[in-house]
Amino acid sequence: MTKRNRLIHTPEGVRDIYGEECRRKLAVQEKILHTLYLYGCEHIQTPSFEYADIFNEDRGSVASEEMFRFFDRDNHMLVLRPDMTPAVARCAAKYFMDDELPLRFCYLERTFTNNTSFRGRLKERAESGAELLGDDSPDADAEVIAMAVDCLKAAGLKEFQVELGQAAFYRSLAEEAGLEEEDREELDRLIENKNRFGTEAFLKTHSIREDLKEALLKTTETFGDIEKIRRAKVLTANEKALKAIERLERVHTLLEEYKVADCVSYDLGMVSRFQYYTGIIFKAYTYGTGDYIVTGGRYDRLLMQFGKDTPAVGFAIVVDQLMAALLRQKIDVSLTAGATMILYEPEARENAVCLSRLFRSQDRPVQPVSRAPGKTFEDYKDMARKRRLRNILYLKDNRSFVTAFDTLTGNVDEILLSACQ
Repeated sequence: MTKRNRLIHTPEGVRDIYGEECRRKLAVQEKILHTLYLYGCEHIQTPSFEYADIFNEDRGSVASEEMFRFFDRDNHMLVLRPDMTPAVARCAAKYFMDDELPLRFCYLERTFTNNTSFRGRLKERAESGAELLGDDSPDADAEVIAMAVDCLKAAGLKEFQVELGQAAFYRSLAEEAGLEEEDREELDRLIENKNRFGTEAFLKTHSIREDLKEALLKTTETFGDIEKIRRAKVLTANEKALKAIERLERVHTLLEEYKVADCVSYDLGMVSRFQYYTGIIFKAYTYGTGDYIVTGGRYDRLLMQFGKDTPAVGFAIVVDQLMAALLRQKIDVSLTAGATMILYEPEARENAVCLSRLFRSQDRPVQPVSRAPGKTFEDYKDMARKRRLRNILYLKDNRSFVTAFDTLTGNVDEILLSACQ
């Protein structure tokens, strides 16, 4: 690529959005935010970049090599925000340190991850989500899952599945096994990938009790409806693991009350790359995208690292993945009517300006366009169709009549223009 061509191209992992695609995305984001507002969430915004320590590995965020890092003039290391949860946690600890009652936040932000761009994964992503702080109950777990489901439905998605797991179940078994960190990471990967044969081979090479080996091996296939999760109680006597299953049972009952249980399946072998999750974890998937469209879970110890000891649970919708799914599933996103074009000859400028002001005073978008020499009315009709403009109002002179053209039906009418006379 030449230097000149590089000026009009974007770097790998980011893209431009314009025209109808941009309007569709904005419309979907507005529907998501409206749903979050209906759940009583207050909007919150955090900086696009923060001190690197906010997202360090001790807080369980993304790996350091996946962050965009740079220094300010005082030599402080900064990073572009790779994850919203630690940012919201930091903000809540700063401004709501003494608030002991539940807090509900929602956001529409962008995150930045310096990943390898395989499978078309973007490095800059639009995310919209919610965080519920100060409530450690199963009711809060169910509420955020119902919130996520309602957001996807509001966006127009009809077929999707939420996979719900419990970080405490697998972790309690892994802790009981007493594995070294490197071995634990390998087992995490095998369990997450549902690799039964790899997990079996791994366990054979480690000195672990046979009953614990069996329980770990079974996590690769313990997924499905709530009854299958209940049957997993016979796998272990680990108190933390059993409490994790009981928590899922309670959440399931609440999801039935929210009328969203049909959208949810369960997976005791779910492992998240975010180490700050301590309880339920969940992801949502749909057709037309190779990655999750929602990720979330409970993180009861993260805010403690910022000085505020309070439980929390939340989720994020990956808007770009959601938009890709809506497009490939041919789900229409309803848009407000496009602007009206007021096409005018130079001698009709006064009426065109007056008519434009009138439209805007009525909250009707309008594009005044002076007809260029050499351009025909047909040229502007083509322009209107390409830009999804429904109507053209043509002012030829300062007479009291305007020619109205409907780009959808092709109808042409002469309309009396009295307001500007």
